[in-house]
Amino acid sequence: MTKRTAAKYKIDRRMGENIWGRPKSPVNRREYGPGQHGQRRKGKMSDFGLQLRAKQKLKGYYGDLTERQFRRIFAEAERVRGDTGENLIGLLERRLDAVVYRAKFVPTIFAARQFVNHGHVRVNGKRVNIPSFRVKDGDVIEIRDRSKQLAIVLEAVGLPERDVPEYIEVDHSKMTATFVRTPVLTDVPYPVLMEPNLVVEYYAQN
Repeated sequence: MTKRTAAKYKIDRRMGENIWGRPKSPVNRREYGPGQHGQRRKGKMSDFGLQLRAKQKLKGYYGDLTERQFRRIFAEAERVRGDTGENLIGLLERRLDAVVYRAKFVPTIFAARQFVNHGHVRVNGKRVNIPSFRVKDGDVIEIRDRSKQLAIVLEAVGLPERDVPEYIEVDHSKMTATFVRTPVLTDVPYPVLMEPNLVVEYYAQN
């Protein structure tokens, strides 16, 4: 098992939820956490525990972002006018690796980060290899020609367990996607409940 595969499975088990909705998630078989103490009975979680868990779940979903990366995105969400939780979701969904994943060009968010890193993606005709690159409304994301027949791409396009959300228009015959608009929380097809309001509370107190 690769390090990345192990990481995503560990996140699922730590959260006790199949946060990406994958058929092979170990949570589908074992709902307890990893390690020798994983099967202990869980007590009622404190407010702080709930807030921390909400933050860890959101960070994990987007490829297990570092605390520094996530804190920086949150700080930006705070500066923008409007609801901080909604702003946070919008900023996360505008990351290039998230758009590549949403467009079903790759099977996982971890693969999306690596795919972008390796130079397989263009934005408005220019190669971009920074997963955290922030796309804008109307940007066109495409897979470069010699990468369109990669096995990982062909596999992802055929995945039945998730659909492309309405805020991204995709043409899989040409392997292009247009980021139509920045989504709000209710637009994003999370397989599990995400609570950005608890993330806001967490950072307000810590």
